[in-house]
Amino acid sequence: MAGTLYLVATPIGNLGDISLRAEETLREVDFIAAEDTRVTVKLLNHLDIKKPMVSYYRHNADTRGDELVARLLAGESCALVTDAGTPAISDPGEELVAQCAAQDIPVVPIPGACAFVNALAVSGLPTTRFTFEGFLPMNKKNRRAHLESLLGEERTMVFHEAPHKLLSTLTDFQEAFGPDRRISLCRELTKLHEEVVRTTLGQAVERYRANPPKGEFVLVIEGAPPAREEEATLEDGLAMVARLQAQGASTRDAVKQAAAACKLSRKALYDLAVSQKKEDE
Repeated sequence: MAGTLYLVATPIGNLGDISLRAEETLREVDFIAAEDTRVTVKLLNHLDIKKPMVSYYRHNADTRGDELVARLLAGESCALVTDAGTPAISDPGEELVAQCAAQDIPVVPIPGACAFVNALAVSGLPTTRFTFEGFLPMNKKNRRAHLESLLGEERTMVFHEAPHKLLSTLTDFQEAFGPDRRISLCRELTKLHEEVVRTTLGQAVERYRANPPKGEFVLVIEGAPPAREEEATLEDGLAMVARLQAQGASTRDAVKQAAAACKLSRKALYDLAVSQKKEDE
């Protein structure tokens, strides 16, 4: 019987945020696959856990993924962890989960910290509908295309960014979305210097141009205003009446349906339809 892959969420800063279930899982698995073993060993030392570890990160995912799957198929259990937060979210763990799914290897999530969810929650921006965009592409052409695809995005948008690229990213956002678009910049969440700045893109560019940023950021950006629907005209309503009549509807029924669909005055549309009918005769 195949072993189980556990996706164990780890603290994004404060080690006190580790859950009891996460700690229990780390103690019980056969081995741990970590983004950076040097980072994970600090957590394990804090929990007084000694466990075999292997590295699993972006640049070795192709070969190491096959090795992990082989060990899982042989019956071993594995805890997959990132340096901070939930594995497989903007993370090569996504590929390992897909490999396990293809082999019918059980994958069990062990919930916990997730930076972008916490940033969204404290942003002060709408949270009902949102889109997680992760890191923008580094290639300028791909970056521009990505931002252009988001110009009409009405949902709140969430991004990750490193401090040394923050100012250029904010400048790109300002050019794409305008200086007045609201943004919440969440820095070092759950850590000693945690900070949440709620401002506009234009003001954010000025702020970090004058004060070089430090720490990892989650950027939560207000979505575009809803696209304004063009109001239907009586001519639009008349065209719908004609289509409905062609399908067998009476003038009165066609006008009733068209007026409701186009949000027009039923009387005005009926008078126009009758007038048009007389002209045609």
